[in-house]
Amino acid sequence: MAYSTLLIEAGVARLTLNRPEVHNAFDDSLIAELNAHLEKLHDLASSGDVRVMVLGSEGKSFSAGADLNWMKRMVDYDLEDNLADSRKLSALMHGLDTLPCPTVCRVQGAAFGGAVGLAACCDIVIASNKAKFCLSEVKIGLSPAVISPYVQRALGPRQARRYALSAEIMDAPTALALGLAHQVVDPDALDSAVDAMIDTLLQGSPQAQRATKALLAAVAQAPDSDATREHTCQVIAKLRVSDEGQEGLASFFDKRRPAWTSPEEHKHAAEPRS
Repeated sequence: MAYSTLLIEAGVARLTLNRPEVHNAFDDSLIAELNAHLEKLHDLASSGDVRVMVLGSEGKSFSAGADLNWMKRMVDYDLEDNLADSRKLSALMHGLDTLPCPTVCRVQGAAFGGAVGLAACCDIVIASNKAKFCLSEVKIGLSPAVISPYVQRALGPRQARRYALSAEIMDAPTALALGLAHQVVDPDALDSAVDAMIDTLLQGSPQAQRATKALLAAVAQAPDSDATREHTCQVIAKLRVSDEGQEGLASFFDKRRPAWTSPEEHKHAAEPRS
């Protein structure tokens, strides 16, 4: 059985961790599968064939972090082996973080260790009120090193220090208050909340969303510089004269829905789970 599945239909990609028997824990095989899926999704999102990506998992846990059997194998790894493994995990986080289309993370239960990184790399996190988050690495003599850039960005440096050093569990309301989660709902409302967010995201111009996501990443690196200010001017000017920009303005003044909100505009044949 595949450790993860990818289903693409009508412009929405659903990438699902599929190891419920081990609480969707990471190992080298799962990481390799996710990296392959993300490479494909980068191309499809860049072309507009994929408008939104939803990251989720099967079973009661979102992900328990590193797989215990994988960790046992790693005890015998030398430094170079560990570096190679870490770079693959780093590629996974970077690939998810830089996916051109909007991304939604569906968290139904425990998200520990590297799973917090997955959530932090997504644009929008919707969690069940039963969800729990934990940077648990220091309890076993490790560090949330690879995921730290994304987790610190989500939590802010001050809160990241506390939770990375203490390994305290954050319940869903705490994750919401700290900015790691954007919305917390009852478990039976989780799927409807995710679907509502998908519908909201599909109302936006796909070109504008891709440009905005890339722009925000660039602005975060240097928020107040001549280069950043010029970059922001270039982005909006190019969008205004683009086909989608012109369609957006025309539909606004004509009081009609823009073309990209039509299901036929972005219909994508369902692909088999892989």
